[in-house]
Amino acid sequence: MKKYQHLFFDLDHTLWDYDRNVQESLTELYEVHKLSGLGFIDPQKLIDAFYNVNFKLWEMYNIGQIDRDSLRTIRFKLVFENAGVDPLSVPELLEPDFMHRTSTKNHLLPYTLEILEYLKPKYPMHIITNGFNESQAKKLNASGLTPYFDLIITSETTGHKKPDARIFQYALDNLGINNEGAIMIGDNPNSDILGAINAKIDQVYFDPHNKGIELKPTHTIKHLKELEGLL
Repeated sequence: MKKYQHLFFDLDHTLWDYDRNVQESLTELYEVHKLSGLGFIDPQKLIDAFYNVNFKLWEMYNIGQIDRDSLRTIRFKLVFENAGVDPLSVPELLEPDFMHRTSTKNHLLPYTLEILEYLKPKYPMHIITNGFNESQAKKLNASGLTPYFDLIITSETTGHKKPDARIFQYALDNLGINNEGAIMIGDNPNSDILGAINAKIDQVYFDPHNKGIELKPTHTIKHLKELEGLL
C-alpha cells in the first residue's frame, strides 16, 4: 500500500452527520418559530422542502453562481416557496437560528471517532471543506473533532472551492508536500473526488448509501472503519 504523509478529509456527510443534525435542527425550528401557523402541516414538510432547495443552492455556490450571503438570504424563502407557503412569511430569525442550531449539533457518522483515533498516531490530518469558516469551526468544536485536525482549509479562506484544484494545492503548499504525499477522503463525487483528481491527489470515495460514481476513484469504502485496511 502506498505510504502517504498527510490525510485530507471532507467534513459534512463524511465525518459530521449532516442529515441527522440538519433534520434535528429543522424539527426544533418548526416548533420554536411556530411554523405550523404559517402553513407547514408538520416538520417533515419543512425537511422535505429544505432538501429540495438546499442541495441545488450548494451546487450553485460551488460553481460560483451565488455567494455565501446570497445563499443565506434566499434559502428559506425558496424553502417556503417549495412547500407552497408564502415566502414573505419567513421569520426574520429563521436563517440565523438554523445556522446556530445546526452548527452546534454533535452527531457524527458511524466509526468517525474510532477511525480518527486509529489514524491520529499515524498521520497528520486536515479538513478541506467548501463550508463556511464560522459554521465549520463550530461543528468541529461541538462534535469534539477539533483536536484530530491540524489545518482546517475552507473555500472562504482560499478563495477557491472544490473541485477547483487550487484549494487542494493551497493545502499542499501549506504543508510543504507534493501531490503524491496526500490522499483525500470524501463523499461527494464532484467536489471531493473530481477535485482530488484535478489536483492529482489519490482519493477515497466514501459511499455509505451505495450511490455509485462514474469516476474511478483510487479506493471506495462503504463505512469509515474500512480505512483501517487502506491506511
